Amino acid sequence: MAKAMYHSPDVLILIGTHCPHCPSVLAALADMVKQGEVGKLEVVNIEARPETAAALGVRSVPWIRMGNFTLTGLHSKGELQAWAKKAGSVEGTAEYLVELLSSGQVSDAVAYVKQHPESIEALLQLLGDAQQKINVKVGLGVIFEELEGSEMLRTAVDALGKLINNPSVEVRADACHYLGLTHAEKAKPLLEQCLLDDDEAVREIAGDSLEVLAEA
Repeated sequence: MAKAMYHSPDVLILIGTHCPHCPSVLAALADMVKQGEVGKLEVVNIEARPETAAALGVRSVPWIRMGNFTLTGLHSKGELQAWAKKAGSVEGTAEYLVELLSSGQVSDAVAYVKQHPESIEALLQLLGDAQQKINVKVGLGVIFEELEGSEMLRTAVDALGKLINNPSVEVRADACHYLGLTHAEKAKPLLEQCLLDDDEAVREIAGDSLEVLAEA
């Protein structure tokens, strides 16, 4: 898969007058603007503009929106530079979702995916990685369940169809389950193919998903 061309992201940072970490984070971002690593930097002091924090649901600072990513707390310049390079790419989005799911921020991950339908490509990339940590896999399950019957998930039928041939039994089983959640008619022949899988669990899940499709 080709990587997206790097594009300097715009950044919004919320700071507070008495925040101990805000000065260093702000200084790092200002340097990144000078170096072209950030396209535009907008700074809001929430003590002077509390309505901005309220509108964004921000309760602590520093709070950073870098492209489509949200970062909170103290981050070094190196960390900020790394996230800036990842902003806007499928690989970067996948890493961002892994970070959210690994830290138990499943609801934030769900909200992010719903706000950014293009993130389905990153979700599928993660789904196809049999080596992902268990908490990430569980989190992915929650996200896909939340997307059941959505247009976003229906667009993923072909990609899920490729995963039913994955060497990993677990990946094939997950792909079968999520094909059922698409509620898409074109998922049916893919699931019928899975009824011939070498693994009994995959065959059983494929059968269950076909029943889901029939009832959808």
